[in-house]
Amino acid sequence: MGLITKAKGAPKSDSSSSGGGVKYICNVCSQDVTATVRIRCASKQCPDYDLCVDCFSKGEANLHHDPRTHSFQVIEPHSIPIFDEGWGADEELLLLEGAEQYGLGSWADIADHIGGFREKDEVRDHYVKTYIESARFPLPERASPGDKRLSDDVPREEFQARKKRRIDTRKEAIAEAQNVVPTAPTKPTSSGPSCHEVSGFMPGRLEFENEYFNEAEEAVQHMQFSPEEGINPATRMFDPETELKMVVMGIYNDRLTARTDRKRVIFNHQLLEYRKNLAQDKKRTKEQRDLHQKLKPFARIMSRPDFVSFSEDLEKEQNLRQAITQLQDWRRMRLSTLSAGEKYESEKAQRIIRTANQNLGQFDRITNGIRPGKGGPPPPPETAQAVTEYTIKELPVRLSPTNATFTAATTNGALPTPPPGQDVPIKRAPLPTVPGFSPLSLSADTSPDLQLLLPEERELCSKLNVQPKAYLAIKDAIFREAMKTDGKLKKKQVREISKIDTTRGGRVFEFLLEVGWLANAAPGRQPLPKQPPNALPIALHRLSFLIVHEIGMVATAEIYHPRMSYIINNYVSRVDISPYEIMCM
Repeated sequence: MGLITKAKGAPKSDSSSSGGGVKYICNVCSQDVTATVRIRCASKQCPDYDLCVDCFSKGEANLHHDPRTHSFQVIEPHSIPIFDEGWGADEELLLLEGAEQYGLGSWADIADHIGGFREKDEVRDHYVKTYIESARFPLPERASPGDKRLSDDVPREEFQARKKRRIDTRKEAIAEAQNVVPTAPTKPTSSGPSCHEVSGFMPGRLEFENEYFNEAEEAVQHMQFSPEEGINPATRMFDPETELKMVVMGIYNDRLTARTDRKRVIFNHQLLEYRKNLAQDKKRTKEQRDLHQKLKPFARIMSRPDFVSFSEDLEKEQNLRQAITQLQDWRRMRLSTLSAGEKYESEKAQRIIRTANQNLGQFDRITNGIRPGKGGPPPPPETAQAVTEYTIKELPVRLSPTNATFTAATTNGALPTPPPGQDVPIKRAPLPTVPGFSPLSLSADTSPDLQLLLPEERELCSKLNVQPKAYLAIKDAIFREAMKTDGKLKKKQVREISKIDTTRGGRVFEFLLEVGWLANAAPGRQPLPKQPPNALPIALHRLSFLIVHEIGMVATAEIYHPRMSYIINNYVSRVDISPYEIMCM
């Protein structure tokens, strides 16, 4: 049998408990002779033919080996350090052999090839230190055959004892890691195909009643290899019959590898927990189920944590796209508040139901339980999850739409909280005119951006003889400066920022104080009272996101655009905070 390497399709856990690595087996008694002295046949008729010392001393042989005429070699493990105190010569050879077989960079496979519970990071660091960073690159520093300083300083017995202690320590660490969280047997102990969630799976054997390529064994079940078959000593080639059998065995091994790969995906991604996965799937919307169905092929090339994170990120992206699409649809319909959007969706669903009922015949309506003219109110529209999560969920709507009256309480001078969908004008004394300035007549034709102002702001612009575009620029500059000082400014600062005469600048400051968009930072002034605990819920971050995306722009806490004023003030009617606090979220 000779050299035995770990199968490429074997799971990583198969070699983790035993340390992995190359193993040498006696061809007669199948004893492991990897770590002991072994006898290797040197004849060309017996490639990779190894014997243990006991079988060699008794003259045991099989296959083409003839101990009377074949020459042999006595091979003992080269467990002595030559380049590094912690690495033996045998491990150095296996390192180079693994690098040649798997390629540099496949450090996990090379570590499994070396065995001895070597870790991939340890193997990589040793290779870089010994071969790459060597002063005699590409040779190691101690590559001279006469350099025996390490082997003389560290005796073989001491090196073997160190290696044994290292292996025992890592074995214990692996055992402790496996026993930290003991997994209770969730599956029945019986391996019957019908005793568990997935029909046809036998947990005791970790096999299925019908495997992938279930007929793969039929091609090799009657195949036999006789001692006379094999390599012809004269031609050193397989005879035709043996070559055909080897081709069939290669096909069989490929099918076993494909079967193992699929089992690994099933076990690693916990697909056998059918009821749990089914319950999670029922909680998803149709769009989410379709998305997860399309993502399933990626599970074969990803670990479970990576696949779960990958799926959640794509699901979040899909929800954001759906929310943006719906908000853009509302914007095209000239809707600027959440309540208007909800009303639009409700009426849209009712219209669809009425159209469907009109297309049904009389008997079809009776059969479906809908009598003409006596049908109840249609069910409320089912809001998409993305829109619910990013636009409506957790918004502090404190008053029910059925309430006919409400208390107009103000907080921080902000607008009172009206029922959803209604706006309440600011109750204050009329603005006096500014001496020396006649009121300005504003209209949509002569005053650009007039539609972005509240009625009170329009009155202010008219009395101050300021165009809406200029007022928006002034308010933009004031808010930018206020965001740096926690919403507090002095009247002198507002006058300097507005870059207009002191009288009109002071009127702008007083107006912003009155509506609660600014706080006075002058000495002796009382700071703004704290908001009640329920006035600043986490949902305000969602509200900020909605406001920004509904007008088709991207903004951060440091960016403010005058067009947001109109939309922000429409949302103040639903949330008891000032527009400035919304901007600072």
